[in-house]
Amino acid sequence: MRPMLIGAPAIEPVSLADAKSWLREDGVEEDELIQALIVAARMTLEAYTRRFFVTQSWRLVFDCWPTSVGSSATLSIPFAPFQSVTAIRVFDATDAPQTLNAATYRAPDSTEGGRVSFASAPPAPGRASDGIEIDFDVGYGSLASDAPQPLRQAILTLVAHWREHRGDSGDDALPKSVAQLAAPFRRERLL
Repeated sequence: MRPMLIGAPAIEPVSLADAKSWLREDGVEEDELIQALIVAARMTLEAYTRRFFVTQSWRLVFDCWPTSVGSSATLSIPFAPFQSVTAIRVFDATDAPQTLNAATYRAPDSTEGGRVSFASAPPAPGRASDGIEIDFDVGYGSLASDAPQPLRQAILTLVAHWREHRGDSGDDALPKSVAQLAAPFRRERLL
């Protein structure tokens, strides 16, 4: 399984204006830096929580179907919050993609992690590598306000920390205040 980002978030959960207000910054000289810190903070906290804050599109690429997928079986998509599957393609022996009819699988919306249930065994790919592509959307929603407020506050706090301590070398851990804000949303790994 290889994940690929195919559609980055259209917005950030924290706007430049919100961050500048939080930082008490009036000028425009540091706008580019602050915007870059917002993106970096979101991505850092998404990795920490194992959740995506705003809607984005991803693709999972498989060589073959996992062993759990067979007749009336399910495929887990380990991304949260899961929104929907947008397409499932299986490549045939001529490298032509065959898009599965949405009626042959079911993927409930808005679940913690996605589960795609197949009515019957899906077709086997005709090529040895990267024979299956599953496109899907994840995130709390397409609006900045859809992201939970504690996560938005964690982004602001991390942006302020990084701006205050830029150039300082030291501990790579999240500041305690940021970790405390994000901890309730953190998904633990099972493996």
